Amino acid sequence: MMRRKFSIIMMVILLGSSLINLQVSAQTKNENPELDEKVKKFLNSRSRQWYDMNVPAVDGQLLYDIILKNNYTSALEIGTSTGHSGIWIAWALSKTGGKLITIEIDERRHKEALQNFKEAGLSDYIDARLADAHQLVKELKGPFDFVFSDADKDWYKNYFIDVEPKVKVGGCFTAHNISERSYGGRGGRGGYGSGQAVFLEYVKSLKNYETTVNSAGGGVSISYKRAEK
Repeated sequence: MMRRKFSIIMMVILLGSSLINLQVSAQTKNENPELDEKVKKFLNSRSRQWYDMNVPAVDGQLLYDIILKNNYTSALEIGTSTGHSGIWIAWALSKTGGKLITIEIDERRHKEALQNFKEAGLSDYIDARLADAHQLVKELKGPFDFVFSDADKDWYKNYFIDVEPKVKVGGCFTAHNISERSYGGRGGRGGYGSGQAVFLEYVKSLKNYETTVNSAGGGVSISYKRAEK
């Protein structure tokens, strides 16, 4: 009888502890149901219209999940296009209290992205810059805990080298249109070129990074920085 009572008491204590942990975890996110509804409505209304060099929704969801899982707050996107990936990134950052810097060289795409950010209700979480990323990435001070590269593929390795010293330990560098088939410089199918292959081979050679490739959508490399060197 005493053992049964003790077991019940322990279960209550453990359950209470679990509830507290869940509450603390929830409190670390900035909940905004009104904004969530606005973003969802916007994304649903445009679900078949993201043609202009944008990521598919499955990749946007992946970026969103990575940011929330790791509670990232300082993000950089290289290659805005018209803003699909930026919306997913900024939506996650709205929950962690963070902000996104996104760079686009094409003025038409930049202006369209600004309008999309506004309509999605996420402008306050985005610093969208019309600039040449080849130069601006070098000038940005950082630090960043999340980076998404989706600009000119032949420059992928250069972007990584320029921004890597500004990535925090524990941070994540992601890149789009990456395939394991391109590893080793062999090139790949579906338009994957040598730029992606060179980048992937380089980042996989780094001992302080842990790199995997998610192939559910357009192919996203995910590289976590485990140490400074």
